[in-house]
Order: sequence, then structure tokens, then C-alpha cells
Amino acid sequence: MLQKTHSVAGLVAAECVLIHQNVPFLSWEAFGAVLLGCLAGPLADVDKQGSTMAKILFPLSALLRILKVRHRTVTHSLLFIMILWLITTPLPILYYWVFITAYASHPLIDLLNEKGVQLLWPLKFKVRLLPKFLAVDTGSAGETAFQWMLLGVSLWIPLSTIQF
Repeated sequence: MLQKTHSVAGLVAAECVLIHQNVPFLSWEAFGAVLLGCLAGPLADVDKQGSTMAKILFPLSALLRILKVRHRTVTHSLLFIMILWLITTPLPILYYWVFITAYASHPLIDLLNEKGVQLLWPLKFKVRLLPKFLAVDTGSAGETAFQWMLLGVSLWIPLSTIQF
């Protein structure tokens, strides 16, 4: 999936946390949470040379390249999410949960791609949720449709909380 798709998925994850934590959407905390979600969503692609995150976090990306970390392996694994879960505990609770859920949204939606994800890294096999003929190819019309669906959900979530 492309960076745009992961950013919108991170946005949706952030909005879900905002609702769960009863944070008003029109607040500075919500603004920070949404921004964090949009940045944390595509963060796992720091392992993909040429990606937006690899360019922004070049030193980390270069280190992963030196260590020969392949795309959709370590940074997309449950083990890595658990490590992030532990090392981000000092964050304020709202931002902690936004970061973890937005980051976890990345490998979750990559499971819809035909290439799958090494979710149980260091085990070598890849996991995907859909058979190849239904899988969403990166940059395809299917991914564009998925982006629009996520965008619709991201608009519906805050609008659904308005009480008339």
C-alpha cells in the first residue's frame, strides 16, 4: 500500500482512540492525535528504500539497509509492535494509544496486499488475508477505492459524534 493509504488508516485509528478516550474532536489534543496518527500510519515503511518515511528518517532507513532488513519483515511484525508498545509507555496515554494503533494499522492493511507480511517475524513465512485474485495491489485502482473508503470512514467518525 502507498503512503497516502497508510496515512488515512492512521487517521482512522487516531479517531477511534479519540472516541474511546472521550476526547472532543475540536481540541488541541485531538489535533495532535490526528497528526500523530497520520505520521505513525506509514512509519513501518521506513524499511522500504525510496518511501516517504525512508527519506524523512534517512539515518534509520540507512541502518536498516546496512542490516539487510527486507521490506514487510521486522518493521511489520507483531514482535516489533510489542517492542514499540514497551518503549513508548512514557508517552501521555492518549498519544501512546494513537501511536500504537496507527502504527499497527500499517501491517494490518498490508495483509490485504498479495505479497503479504512477515507478521510472525523472525519466522520466514508471510501472511495475507485475501487470496491473490482478490488482493489489493499497491497503486492499483483497488487501492484507490480502499483509500476513498478509509477517507469516507475518517469523515463519518467525527460527524457521527455530533449530537443534534
